[in-house]
Amino acid sequence: MNEFADTQLLPLAPGILLALLSIFFGFVLGALFGALESGFKPIMRKSGTAVLDTVYGGDTTKLEAVVSKAWKYAIRGHIHGGAIGTSALACILLLALLGVPGLLEKISAVSFGAGSLIYSAFWIVAAFTAPSIGKPKQAKEDLWWIAIPGAGLCLVGLTGTFISVCVHAMA
Repeated sequence: MNEFADTQLLPLAPGILLALLSIFFGFVLGALFGALESGFKPIMRKSGTAVLDTVYGGDTTKLEAVVSKAWKYAIRGHIHGGAIGTSALACILLLALLGVPGLLEKISAVSFGAGSLIYSAFWIVAAFTAPSIGKPKQAKEDLWWIAIPGAGLCLVGLTGTFISVCVHAMA
């Protein structure tokens, strides 16, 4: 390895790996959804059909509306994985370019990388939970314990990056 990689990239490697994993997650979801869309919707529909009488009052139109919304949540998981993962990776590389990373930069990198993966996973879990409870919005609310930490970690990472850039710019 060269000196830049050893001194500036390696300390941020956990964040880099998490951000890359988030991007990979988003891309794999996109590929699976593109190739197997007709296979995912029946899985969602099946979990709703299991509670058709109790949750949907036997109304298949309501079930189809929820499956449609759940599919949109799944697409959000794909998009968020790629987009936030890429943003995290860009910010982490920016932190590496600032010099030898300190504690703030290391925390920021891991936070942003982990947050990007957690938040995109939240949308997938919500997508597959919604049909069984009949209310997509309720699925999102019930899964706050995934969404809020994921989004919070992204904000911690972005804020830390911003602070680090400002500190280095004023030095």
